[in-house]
Amino acid sequence: MRMRILLIEDDAETATYVTRGFSEQGHVCDALDDGRLGLTQALAGGYDVIVVDRMLPRLDGLSLVRALRSAQVATPVIYLTAIGEVDERVAGLEAGGDDYLVKPFAFSELAARVQALARRAPGIVEEAVLRVADLELDRLRHRVTRAGRPIDLQAREFRLLEYLMRNAGRIVTRTMLLEQVWELRFDPKTSVVETHISRLRGKIDKPFATPLLHTERNLGYTLRAPD
Repeated sequence: MRMRILLIEDDAETATYVTRGFSEQGHVCDALDDGRLGLTQALAGGYDVIVVDRMLPRLDGLSLVRALRSAQVATPVIYLTAIGEVDERVAGLEAGGDDYLVKPFAFSELAARVQALARRAPGIVEEAVLRVADLELDRLRHRVTRAGRPIDLQAREFRLLEYLMRNAGRIVTRTMLLEQVWELRFDPKTSVVETHISRLRGKIDKPFATPLLHTERNLGYTLRAPD
């Protein structure tokens, strides 16, 4: 999918890096280094996703996003910023942002998040906390609990669980997991999916009486609440 992206970033090196990366992927990326100019451009519309820094000249990122939402502009927004404290991330999302990526960052992760936002229907607000039965995943605090007990997950396990919970009750195939969790458009012919599913099951199911993560023979996996 060819996207039109608005980047509002006052660090010239970061702006060049991000713009070049999106251009190499075939997207159009307009870059501005001023908050007020960025707001004017964003209000004009025509963008699939807006990437915005928190600290900007003349108008900060939070104020910019609040102004967009007040104007009923539903274009997905991802913050790209060095401000990474949990309270600040919460403030960014409460202001109307859709996602939050902290610097330093890998362009591949930014690109994957931007693509995910672009696929989302306009106006749909992503839930901060996902729940399936007594299992909870808090996106903002990067925390997972079941029956109130904390569960320690590695980054990829967290991402895998988040995808399964977003598709709770539906069968998720191995190919879907490779594409959405590992960002692979080919089968590496390894047991990476099976290994991570096994590890995840050991953490969210084995210590508890009722399993939530099920293998659907010859089809894939499903995470579902008990009947």
